[in-house]
Amino acid sequence: MPPKSKAVAAAAAEPVAVEDLFSELHRHIEAGEFPQAVKVADQVLAAAPGDEDAVRCKVVAHIKSDATDKALAAIRAAERLPIDLSYYKAYCYYRQNKLQEALEILNGQEETAAVLQLESQIYYRLARMTDCLNSYEKLQKFKIDSMDLKINTIAALVAAGRASEVQAAMKAQKVDLTTRALRDARSFELAYNSACTLIENKKYSEAKEQLDLAKRIGKEELMVEDYAEDEIEYELAPVSAQLAYVQQLQGQTQEAMETYVNMTNKKSGDPSSLAVATINLISLKGTKDAADSLRKLDRLVEKSTAPNQLQLIESLEFKLPPRKKEALYSARVLLLLHANKIDQAHELVSGLLGMFQDSIFPILLQAAVHVREKKVPKAEEVLSRYADKRPNNSKEVLLALAQIAASANHFQIAADSLSKISDIQHMPATVATLVALKERLSDSNGAASVLDCAIQWWKNAMTEDNKLDVFMREAASFKLNHGRDEEACQLYEELVKSYGSTEALAGLVATSARTDLEKAELYEKKLKPLPGLKGINVESLEKTSGARHVDQAVKVDVPEEVKKQKAKKRKRKPKYPKNFDPANPGPPPDPERWLPKRERSSYRPKRNKRVQVRGAQGSVSKHDAAATNAGGASSKASQSTTSTKAPEPPKAANKSRNKKSRR
Repeated sequence: MPPKSKAVAAAAAEPVAVEDLFSELHRHIEAGEFPQAVKVADQVLAAAPGDEDAVRCKVVAHIKSDATDKALAAIRAAERLPIDLSYYKAYCYYRQNKLQEALEILNGQEETAAVLQLESQIYYRLARMTDCLNSYEKLQKFKIDSMDLKINTIAALVAAGRASEVQAAMKAQKVDLTTRALRDARSFELAYNSACTLIENKKYSEAKEQLDLAKRIGKEELMVEDYAEDEIEYELAPVSAQLAYVQQLQGQTQEAMETYVNMTNKKSGDPSSLAVATINLISLKGTKDAADSLRKLDRLVEKSTAPNQLQLIESLEFKLPPRKKEALYSARVLLLLHANKIDQAHELVSGLLGMFQDSIFPILLQAAVHVREKKVPKAEEVLSRYADKRPNNSKEVLLALAQIAASANHFQIAADSLSKISDIQHMPATVATLVALKERLSDSNGAASVLDCAIQWWKNAMTEDNKLDVFMREAASFKLNHGRDEEACQLYEELVKSYGSTEALAGLVATSARTDLEKAELYEKKLKPLPGLKGINVESLEKTSGARHVDQAVKVDVPEEVKKQKAKKRKRKPKYPKNFDPANPGPPPDPERWLPKRERSSYRPKRNKRVQVRGAQGSVSKHDAAATNAGGASSKASQSTTSTKAPEPPKAANKSRNKKSRR
């Protein structure tokens, strides 16, 4: 290798200016060349050790390159420097799904806009929707006009079960969620999240319209970016799955099933969308082909290294929302029960109880397994224990307990369970069920009390859909049937005064006739006369002995034209067999020709000419013994006596002989 010239060596020895390195670093960052930016940042740190801007640029470049491990290594290397990199460290933990560690780091930070945004994302992944929405409310004071922030707020409200508040929240931020406004906004994510809100509010037709809009906007944007057809289908898989779900809710099960099957077979979608399509497809199929459904779910679930612990495959564990995880595990347990794999269902439920300690669905699944094993008392015990420990979060548990107990004829347990759910005591279904259970328990007083409480609640309720008249009518009918005539009369009287119902007036007249005849006559005058009854003399009708049964048919005058039409009916010639001469029919057919031969009067069974000899080989029958002469009677009599006492032949010989006789 030839030696370098002095000019080249001098140029190499001259240090590059830090300003030039920062210019190059800025150029790489603007161009999105983050690996090159890391190299230039190292050069800056070599020239100016501990430079804060260079350290931050290096950490951010690693994060942008999805190299969070290298970013954390750079943060640890700069711990001795007076630089606060806590936010970047928390963000790296968030990207690695170490959510609790990230949250602990942010707890001591100042509540800046960046910190609050990251905190809200962490809470969303942890399914702590109340804390997530609190963070978004704190962000309002920064007056950030970001469409992404508004989209995330909608998603958090829907996930928190507060979809009814989305319209008001977006209106406060001057966001119009009508289909026309969304078409003008050209935001794929906003249209999709707005459609999810409509689905939660059970406005399926409008949701379908906005999902179609979101799909069209997304397809146009991806086509501009030169995406291939299969890539576009992959990117829009969440919209396709949601559209199929809306079709499923609207009763278009065949169309929904075709979409789910197409997605799962082609695998045209991200893992989360494919998991949702698989779960919904299994719910549509129900118990049909449980083995195939289990195989589909097995692709999504894998066993953990810890005992009795389960986890989803790596691509789903941190991307699937908690509600969808619960649906997936629930579907697997129910399929195992239908496939009679009780032991595997027990094992899975045991793992879920440890994984979802604050959730209700593992308790419900545990009770379902016990019911499948016909251990109803054990299922009732599990549900009762949970309801006693967490009374504020046990509505679904108490409903399940009531259903299981009622199915097992444990009516008292069922009634007690329903009575503990205070917010549904006034609902028609609850009242009807409680009254039926009380009647089964022969507690008419308790049933009447349930109806009275419901009536009192609806009297004080300020709702548009008031059902007071329905409850009063049903309560009056119930009390009338159970001998509470005065109470029933009061209810009917209130109905007449408040609603003017003709039915209630008729009930009041019928009830008052039992208790107060004058009142019955007074209200009877208010009944409208029935049409067609003016010419009927009631007194003469009472004197008659009533209607009599007439045996003779009633004669009806038939017009002459009808008689002529009947007479004009053409008589068809009878159809005879082939080659049959009706003039010479021959002898009449045998009337017993359709009967089996053995049932005909002419049947004579064949006589069996063979004489069956029963006994051991060489024995003499009674017929032969009677044919012998008198001289040898004494000697042969002894022989015949001995022959009759001989043992019977084996049964097999008799069977074979019987079979031969049948032939």
